This record gives sequence, C-alpha cells and structure tokens, in this order.
Amino acid sequence: MIKTPQPLACVLHIACVLFLGFLGGSPGNAIEPIVHEDRSVTFAIEAPDADRVQIDVKGRTHRENDGKPLDLEKGDNGVWRFRTQPLDPGFHYYFVLINGFRCADSSNPLYFGWGRPTNGVEIPDPDLEIYLPQRVPRGEIHIRPYYSKRTQAWREAYVYTPPSYSEALNRKFPTLYLQHGAGENQTSWTKQGRADVILDNLIAEQKCREMVVVMDRGYAYDPDTDGQGRQDNLFGEVLIHELMPMVESHYRVIPNRWFRAIAGLSMGGGQAVRIGLSHLDRFAYIGCFSGAIRSLNPSDGSRPFPEANTINQQLKLFWIGCGTEDFVMERARKFRGELESEEIEHQFYEHPGTHEWQAWRLHLSLFAPQLFQD
Repeated sequence: MIKTPQPLACVLHIACVLFLGFLGGSPGNAIEPIVHEDRSVTFAIEAPDADRVQIDVKGRTHRENDGKPLDLEKGDNGVWRFRTQPLDPGFHYYFVLINGFRCADSSNPLYFGWGRPTNGVEIPDPDLEIYLPQRVPRGEIHIRPYYSKRTQAWREAYVYTPPSYSEALNRKFPTLYLQHGAGENQTSWTKQGRADVILDNLIAEQKCREMVVVMDRGYAYDPDTDGQGRQDNLFGEVLIHELMPMVESHYRVIPNRWFRAIAGLSMGGGQAVRIGLSHLDRFAYIGCFSGAIRSLNPSDGSRPFPEANTINQQLKLFWIGCGTEDFVMERARKFRGELESEEIEHQFYEHPGTHEWQAWRLHLSLFAPQLFQD
C-alpha cells in the first residue's frame, strides 16, 4: 500500500468534497452502496455535471475488470450507477473517481486505508460471525494522546478496555499491543477490523481472558531526518520507551512480561515479530497475521534475534497465520522452515484466504483465546 502523509491526505479529501459540489452533487446527496444477496454491490454517485464517474474497488479479492476502476452509467436524474460481480466476503476499500480525480465519498463512512481517508463496503460472510456485534457486555475505546520526545510530536493511541474494566476497580489486566498494516493507522483495528467486537464476543463466551488492547500508529520518524523508509521508522523505540510507560501509568494493567503480548497484521505483523523477539524481557506472546517477516538469518550475516533456546524459554506463544492465496504466504512458509530448522516452538495456521481483513479478523479470534491463560 502507498503511504501518504496525513496532512496531504486531508487536503485531497477536502478538495474532493469541494469538487463533488462543483459538479452538482453534494455530500448529503450521495447514496450508500447496496449489497445484494448474491454479494454483488450497486454503487451510486450523484454528479449530474460529471463527464465520467468510476468506482475503484481496492483489495486483492477484487478481480473484476482486472482490478481496474469500474465505469458507472449515468441516469436521467444525474445519478451514476454500477452493479459489480459478486465480491468475496469481508471488507473492501473503494474510491470514487470523478473525471479521473480519485477521492473519498464524505457522505458515507470513512476509513483510513491506502494512506488516506477512503470508503469501505462490507460483504456478509456466512462462515465467520465473530466480528458481528452481539447482545453481550461491551468494552470501551479510549483515545489517549501522549507526547513523543523521539518524534517531537503528539501522538494518539486507541485503547480498548474490556467490559468489567470500569467496574472491577481493584483488578489489573493483561495487555495486548495490536498493530495495523501499511497505509493504515491506529483507528484501523477497531473500524475495519472490529477488534473490540471480536474481544467482546470472545469474552462473553468465556473463550478469552479480559485484556486491555493498545493500538497505535505504526509510523514514527525523527523530524530532523529526511528519511521516510522502513529503516528510518522509530516505532519500535516509541512503543518500548514511550507508549508502554504511558499505558502502564494511565491504565490498570499488569507491568509484567508474562502479561504482555504483541501482534499485528501485514506490516504490523513484521513489527510484532521484530519488536517482540528483540524485547523478550517485555513480551511473552507474539502474533503475526499475514506478516511482512524478515529472515532469522539475513544474507548480510547479521542475527537480529536471540538463539532458539532463549526464544523457547521466554515465549509462551509464537503464533503465525496466513491465507493460502496471500501474496506473503511464500515468505511465511520460508520463515516457518527457518523456525523448524532451529527447533523454535511456534504455531503455524494456514487457511483459505487472501491479504485482507477477513483473514485478520479470523487470526485475532484464534490468537486472543490463547493469551494469558495460565
């Protein structure tokens, strides 16, 4: 996914709203996508003065028109429509293109993905319901600002507290640090992934320990450097030296490695492995969901991780999940081979699926019940 600085994304979004108004539509006139029983979707955009309107459905599950934008047909009332072929179950990002200008439809729900605000449409999945709200006790999402000396900027973390947190005032809880993928941010695991709903449902079914879940933006850069690449990302330092102390001073969590876990999806999965294995004094559980994983033994001869005996002694769970159609599966299987050759204890879960949110919702629903059980 392409990473766009958030200020620029906001400028593009505002420009889109103004542009839609210029074309004769308005944010209040846009129409929500209609999801049909066969999983096809009808998109409709009111833009009577536009010459061309398209929908760009993102994600690796979208195969119609070779993944290229879909042309909508203009009706007599100035509303452009298109009905897609059936889409795979799960969450799909989409953009609107007006005369070639790509933007988000501000009158429909906005998500942060692909490095900017965008829209999404949910296709029901008959085989996975754990992320759907049930009539069970619900936890809360807190937005917690904190100042980072390393980036010289204010940051904000999203913190989930379980249903009994506000009542059991004498209890302390385990902590899961949960990271998003490339081009997303700290809102993604709750808005797109519905992590809070998944945890609420698991807790209500007594399949999962109550825990605090911390979600932060996985990008952090020194303002005095020009780099914006992976090698310049200071997020690991921010998490260990700033985020964790903030969480443990403001929330009733257990400040002990046996009650801390770290996990993530895609880019965040790679971060979880690197940060977790490099700080076994802080974490006893690691989860990698379709992760961007580096080799245990890079070609340059460096060894970024501890030896097998140390990992086996310190980790209670090293969990890796990936879909069989996922483009990172080859890398995941190679990493599994390295773990097996070094006799590093782990769980490896393969399932039908691609690189998308339905897979990561499933991964969280399988990983979380194994945390903090002893």
